[in-house]
Amino acid sequence: MTSETSVLDTLVDLTAVSVDHSSLPPRDFMLARLAALIAVDAPPASYLANADAAEKSGITADDIGEVMIAIAPVVGTTRVVSAAGKILRAMGLAIAVGDAEMAEYGDMS
Repeated sequence: MTSETSVLDTLVDLTAVSVDHSSLPPRDFMLARLAALIAVDAPPASYLANADAAEKSGITADDIGEVMIAIAPVVGTTRVVSAAGKILRAMGLAIAVGDAEMAEYGDMS
């Protein structure tokens, strides 16, 4: 764990533990988590902290879109549009973190 990503790594670990401690199937858990993140207008880093668990649970881009459609009448279109932009920024952060780790440890391929 590098000092640049230690907080993010800790949040990722906490997410994984919370999935393990729930009786919901991981996919359902992460869909609920995604809906909650959208509802509270979470920052990009929050989506990033949940990305690994979402990917491991099988959440797809189509699933994310379907969650947005399902909750738009409740949370409002502005929250959904805001979330879409933040999810894209989180993807950019993930790429930047991956690039930094590759630079630090060298390309292992």
